[in-house]
Amino acid sequence: MADRRKNILFIMYDQLRFDYLGCTGHPHLKTPHFDRVAAMGVRFSRAYVQSPICGASRMSFYTGRYVHSHGASWNGYPLKVGESTLGDHLRKAGMDAVLVGKTHMRVDADGMERLGLSRDTMIGARVAECGFDLWERDDGLWGKGPDGYYDRGPQPYNDYLKAKGYPGDNPWHDFANAALDENGDMASGWFMKNAGRPANIAEEDSETPYMTRRAEEFIASAHDRPWLCHLSYIKPHWPYIVPAPYHAIYGPADVQPAIRSQRERQDPHPVYEAFMNNQIGRAFQREAVREKVIPAYMGLIKQCDDQLGRLLAFLQERGDLADTMIVITSDHGDYLGDHWLGEKDLFHEQSVKVPLIVYDPSPEADATRGTVCDQLVESIDLAATFIEAAGAAVPDHIVEGRSLLPFVHGNTPETWRDFAVSEYDYGPTPMAAELGVAPDRARLFMVADRRWKYVHAEGFRPMLFDLETDPDEFRDLGGDPDHTDVAAMMAERLAAWARRPSQRTTRSNAEIEAMRHGGGRTGILIGLYDDAEVDPELTQAYRGRPGRD
Repeated sequence: MADRRKNILFIMYDQLRFDYLGCTGHPHLKTPHFDRVAAMGVRFSRAYVQSPICGASRMSFYTGRYVHSHGASWNGYPLKVGESTLGDHLRKAGMDAVLVGKTHMRVDADGMERLGLSRDTMIGARVAECGFDLWERDDGLWGKGPDGYYDRGPQPYNDYLKAKGYPGDNPWHDFANAALDENGDMASGWFMKNAGRPANIAEEDSETPYMTRRAEEFIASAHDRPWLCHLSYIKPHWPYIVPAPYHAIYGPADVQPAIRSQRERQDPHPVYEAFMNNQIGRAFQREAVREKVIPAYMGLIKQCDDQLGRLLAFLQERGDLADTMIVITSDHGDYLGDHWLGEKDLFHEQSVKVPLIVYDPSPEADATRGTVCDQLVESIDLAATFIEAAGAAVPDHIVEGRSLLPFVHGNTPETWRDFAVSEYDYGPTPMAAELGVAPDRARLFMVADRRWKYVHAEGFRPMLFDLETDPDEFRDLGGDPDHTDVAAMMAERLAAWARRPSQRTTRSNAEIEAMRHGGGRTGILIGLYDDAEVDPELTQAYRGRPGRD
């Protein structure tokens, strides 16, 4: 066992806030299994995602590239067919990359057709699935309306429920994400007033235990090659409803006061104001909504924690815990009424900062077990971390993140980033229409360093927060004349970041440097007057015509 190359279990929860774990300080939510992994490894306390929305964020996780680089900047935007993914990099290093759960990836069908790639081939299937080999993909969003299903692909979880005897066309909605009312009628989980009711499903058949079992089935089947298993849960993402007994563990007394201030509503930034006034924002401004939703959200997290405990026991019983790297994170957070907002979308800490725990079983990591690293970390760093863990060099002309293994092994790099960047394309939203912003200008960019958080809003003044004196981000200094120098400094950082050679992915820096010294040896000479100017080693090849007898 000690001679095996370690495997990687890459666990992602959807919409899990960084501060809703025991190890991150939540006063009521007990998560002993998340806490156990944190004690086994390193918890990164300042981890930012590259976009506060599912699809764009995940594409950055899976490519190791900023949204600005890969271009899939909103849910449903296809990932370009030419983008290299985590699976591409790992397979070069001799490691498989397997999916169990959600990616929210949309295939570049036009690009595949242009290149003649069929999904029925191995290469085509990987391109169509974000570089992963599928054990099971289930994005967990099987809402159905007059225009059909939100997700139009295969529905393995629905198929499982039907095989278990749950009736109807969509038991995902009718049972896993619905309850029964006082009259025995269905009470849909889409309506937040039903969040306190138990989902009408056996707990073991609900989404989180189901996906845990599917991951265990994959791990039990994997023998030949080292693997990365991306176990990607849909929960605690809405609908906010959870089966018994988790629906009743927490109640209104466990709901923390909303982190918001009336000051935020006084002359707010226009984009912020538009999101505060949307339907989701208005809903979560009501205490009745928070008192229903947050206990259910906490119950969903508690169920996730219990299933993580089951998974850890499974690995330990198999003897795999000693050679499996475990990484736990989320694709973004959830406002839950903080800052007068619901869902995600903007750049307050509740939305853009995520939990990140890295357990490396290697002896090199022994000195850092149970520690907290407060360096600025980005989600794109995980791709680089996994590539290095697989024993390969990180292709830094493609992968824009940096490996976290030095921190995990107690070796702080001599240089590290001074700021983190996140992006949000709000072009498809009603808020862009209300503000009269064209799709190509509906872009937000966050630049955050250890003190300041700056948000560039194309066509509007910036937003600026002093995280040192205002950690709750209540006071927007973007229009304050006393802070124009700070805003200008952060704007220049954003401009410098935008000038990076992000699309130059076919030549590494080392290859380019080698090209500087290769002139003449291929027979191409430029700018010379006669053979006296030729390198002496090459003179014979270029001097005069061949002699005659």
